[in-house]
Amino acid sequence: MPGAAFAQAQTSEAPTTLDRIEVTGSRIRQVDLETAQPVLQITRQDLETQGYSSVADILENITSAGSPAISRAAPLSSGENVGGTYIDLRNLGPQRTLVLVNGRRLGITTSGLQDVSGIPTSMVERIEILKDGASTIYGSDAVAGVINIITRRNFDGAEVGAYYGQWGEGDGAVERYDIVVGSKGERTSLTFGAEYAKEDPVFAPDRWFSRDTFPTGPKSDPIPGGASGTRKEGQFTFGGQNYTLRRDVPNLNPALFSSYRLVDPARDVTFPSEQSTVYSGIERKSAFLNSIIDVTDNITLETDVLYSDRDSFARNAGYPFRSADFANSSVAGGSGLSAGSVFNPVGVAVNYARRGWEQPREVRNSLTTFRISNALKGSFEFGDNRVFDWDVGHLYNQNKGVQISTGNLNTLNVRRATGPSFRNADGVVQCGTAANPITLGTGPNACTPWNPLIPFGYAAENSLADPNVQAYLYKPGQALSETETRAYFANLSGSIFELPAGDLGFAVGVEHRQERGSFSPDALAQTGDSTDLAAGPTGGSYSLDEIYGELQIPLLSDVPFAQELSINLASRYSDYDTFGDTTNSKAGFTWKPFEALLVRGTWSQGFRAPTINDLFGGESQSFETYSDPCDTRFGIAAGSARCLADVPANFRQRANSASGFSETPAAQSDRAFTSGSNPGLTPEESVSKTLGLVYSPSQVEGLNVALDWWNIRIDNTIVGDAPTTVLDDCYARGIESRCSDPTGSRFTRDANGVITSFFYAGINAGFVETEGYDLDVNYALSTDYGNFRASWLNTYVSKNEIKTDSDAATPPSQSNGFSGGGGINFRLRSNLSLGWELGDFGMTWTTRYYSGVKESCLDGDSLPELCSLPNYTAPDLSGNISPQNEIGSNTFHDVQFRWTAPWNATVSVGANNVFEHYSAPMYSNPASGSAYYGGYDIGRFLYMQYNQRF
Repeated sequence: MPGAAFAQAQTSEAPTTLDRIEVTGSRIRQVDLETAQPVLQITRQDLETQGYSSVADILENITSAGSPAISRAAPLSSGENVGGTYIDLRNLGPQRTLVLVNGRRLGITTSGLQDVSGIPTSMVERIEILKDGASTIYGSDAVAGVINIITRRNFDGAEVGAYYGQWGEGDGAVERYDIVVGSKGERTSLTFGAEYAKEDPVFAPDRWFSRDTFPTGPKSDPIPGGASGTRKEGQFTFGGQNYTLRRDVPNLNPALFSSYRLVDPARDVTFPSEQSTVYSGIERKSAFLNSIIDVTDNITLETDVLYSDRDSFARNAGYPFRSADFANSSVAGGSGLSAGSVFNPVGVAVNYARRGWEQPREVRNSLTTFRISNALKGSFEFGDNRVFDWDVGHLYNQNKGVQISTGNLNTLNVRRATGPSFRNADGVVQCGTAANPITLGTGPNACTPWNPLIPFGYAAENSLADPNVQAYLYKPGQALSETETRAYFANLSGSIFELPAGDLGFAVGVEHRQERGSFSPDALAQTGDSTDLAAGPTGGSYSLDEIYGELQIPLLSDVPFAQELSINLASRYSDYDTFGDTTNSKAGFTWKPFEALLVRGTWSQGFRAPTINDLFGGESQSFETYSDPCDTRFGIAAGSARCLADVPANFRQRANSASGFSETPAAQSDRAFTSGSNPGLTPEESVSKTLGLVYSPSQVEGLNVALDWWNIRIDNTIVGDAPTTVLDDCYARGIESRCSDPTGSRFTRDANGVITSFFYAGINAGFVETEGYDLDVNYALSTDYGNFRASWLNTYVSKNEIKTDSDAATPPSQSNGFSGGGGINFRLRSNLSLGWELGDFGMTWTTRYYSGVKESCLDGDSLPELCSLPNYTAPDLSGNISPQNEIGSNTFHDVQFRWTAPWNATVSVGANNVFEHYSAPMYSNPASGSAYYGGYDIGRFLYMQYNQRF
């Protein structure tokens, strides 16, 4: 596992004592690498001994990382960001973590996310993770921390590698092939790496926790009534009853009412997971080139070029079409199956329901990235032989994405296909009437009739299995995205003069940056005439100019109780053309009372500017999973005066479920909600504080211990509002403004209390505050029995509060130790790694620990064994009871064995989650499409890798 950076950096060539190194978090080059802020370092050795196939995987497993932003275990995820991997430090959201490649920004999506999956693993020398705010050094977004991926350079020779692994169930195969070649000359260095990686999808029926919708325990049966979505058997409603074809009787005439029977709720159900992926597939092709040319003895031109192409695949069950949900129509025949349809068995218009099992919904996302950075670097002496370092350069990053989706219905064509029809002279069913026929076919003026009452797998004319019907009803969708980042920069650093305790170091710099982005959903989806989620186009740009300064001031040196005492000061001025300007500053100190102990601390301001999507995003629809606090079965405010004013006494939340009502505390809406942007947003403002100790006792050689306290508070947060948050604020927390805000998030209900519309947009409100401790212990020991290495990294969160409004009277929500809202807020994550090397052999054992969490009870009355805290309440719930179930902690064990062959090769075999541990089911579905946390291992993963050096 990675270890904390204590006293020396690990680079491709060991620096001499005179080398000046730039460490992430400071622009001042210096020999001493012990800094005021905590920096975690992941070395190339860590990458090779943990058995992960990508940079993304190893970063998601560090203890300070939060839940996956867009999990590969969530097949219904949609939009521009799907398919990428975005790292979330401190569970503050990936948009608040800045990712750099060799100290320069990685490109962003319109939502401000940076995809790390395109970086070829074979080209990574090390990764430095600054677990502190750094807006004064790097600008916007560095609120939770900075990830700096440093690539290999000055490489001479060649390496090839191959990796193959799969889950113990025999699926989800992962393969990777890479090559690195390099050449060093007297004045030039070229290092080139290319990589191909492919990870096959895993399908939901192949895992116990996703095979059925609601399992009650490891490899257990589903909860009765846990089916979800529209029944897969075609059905219609007539006389207040639901009917379906007697599909067990062959050769029935579907046009006769006698061919149908009443729907049986016990057997006429469906599990969407039968067609879904539980883990999406991904394919990556990437290449990286580093070029270093010494123009003169003191001037170097360095160029980095990255190209990557990433394709991902996810599948969900066919669309659960209900004609009643599309009642408004100007098309002849309106909604439902027309009374004039040949296929109507009752002669009056009826509503029907049919899941499109013949055409599962599939999404393929492709992203191509081109990135080039050129920097002219040099040094010169001035004055009293003082050396100054400078660089000027530019950065260009372009991301171009294409999203192809299939399995969504053209609703205009559905209405035509289920409208009036007749049997023509050839005996073929045709749209229209005999007096006014519509041409058969798929053209704009043509129509192909459809019988939606024919169930899946039953042979009958014009069923959904008919290729002509499919061609008419289903149209592939295409969405396009493009973002560009352009930056121009200049930096100067060195020492101004010498103080009694050492050199006064400084760094100054300027930067101009432009961000442009667009996302255009499928044209049919933009019109709303598709079962694909309606969305409007996003497009916009902004630019900024920045200037910063940094000072490293030594105060004391080599005196009693102060072998070293220094302070670091920095400030950055940023001027945006969208909201105006902002100035952010930072102060830090390092104090060594004696050689073995370092005391360090920082105080820093930070900010996050609104993204293109925040400011210029189009409205989009989604079927949100939410909890209605007025629901009489699960609602935390059911029966309250505020609820009774808006809903009947027996109100149940409508949901996309077999019964039509919520069967769990959080259920998916049965109609699309709408979210949008807000051009009036202003930056988030943060203050970060750290205080820590680094202890390296001389009595125990090889032992390093670091303990750091940290606190991050973000005010004026850009709140990506959510339906559950809005409803809880209104009904449980009593914030009247949240019940109806004409300028912000708002919802409407009908006379039965059913939510008929919901709009929510980003707002500046409230705050987020998180606090905790990082404990890193590293120990290396050499013996006659081999070299032993231990690394124990821990992140303990003592506070995680979120406030989504500016009303001082309402308490913040407590998230620490809870699951929900798409992620999990663990109190403790801990990684312990033990390594052993002897001659040509080595072994690594790693233990990954996740503390237990609470989630809303599934059903405290009928399933008390899944509701350990039925009377749970908290100050932020205003006295309302919110039943919770405690999920126990989880520990996963990984092992790797390796052998260095005489022909300069390394062979490794290993297993992640070697004991095949599974978590208990988790019904809040954090970042997952099933009752299982999307960040956990989904079984035992076995792998082998081969690396050949030349």
